[in-house]
Amino acid sequence: MVDNRYATALVIAGVLSALATVYLSVAVGTQHWYQYSSPAVRGEANVSELRSLYEEFMDGEFDEKAYSDTLFRLNGTVGLWWRCVLAPADAAADAAHWHRERDAKMMLECRSFTVSQQLTPKYKEPGNHNSGEDLLRTYMWRSQFLLPLVSLGLVVLAGLIGFCACLCQSLAPTLGVGILHLLAGLCTLATVCCYLAGMDLLHRVSMLPDKVDGSLGWSLYLALISSPLHMMAAALLVWAARSHSQTYYRMSAYRVA
Repeated sequence: MVDNRYATALVIAGVLSALATVYLSVAVGTQHWYQYSSPAVRGEANVSELRSLYEEFMDGEFDEKAYSDTLFRLNGTVGLWWRCVLAPADAAADAAHWHRERDAKMMLECRSFTVSQQLTPKYKEPGNHNSGEDLLRTYMWRSQFLLPLVSLGLVVLAGLIGFCACLCQSLAPTLGVGILHLLAGLCTLATVCCYLAGMDLLHRVSMLPDKVDGSLGWSLYLALISSPLHMMAAALLVWAARSHSQTYYRMSAYRVA
């Protein structure tokens, strides 16, 4: 029989864990981690350049400098697995739509990062393979897409252990479940830190054009919220496991005495 205090703690921990997992899953699957605000299109030369960048973004080879420049100039958004630009609906078919940017229907055009692209080395000068590999940016980038997968895997493992514990009507595995949630929260927090550090390093080696501003998106905030939720769930689970264990030992000692 589980004390009502421990049962309540387990229920609250389960709700917090579920919310954190949903938030992190949505964050991983969406592209609004970082977004750029670009100035309006002006002049024929500017239109031709933007259209060329757009076509290279949609159909060209994967190149960090090429897609970064396009993101800077076309109100881009970038996430862990997606990069998107805001362009007129008929941008590829009709150049005149670029002149009517304010009146035209704008659509978010996205391309996904493949696994091989995620593992591609970053260079000290984006786009220049002769500049040497930037190890810090390379491993920041790889960590930011691997760590959330590790976090979700830890939560799934914790859920399986918790389900088995419910079937066995035992609180003994709860401490392990709490530790797994703590590790998941730390992995999520590390993901956000790696992403922010990686974007800051990118902006240092690839200066933003004039009148282009960058800001954090709601997907990043979802990931940031999920980290403390996992940690709070971990704290409740560890407390329930420790308190129940101490109560059990005291009752056993009392019966022996």
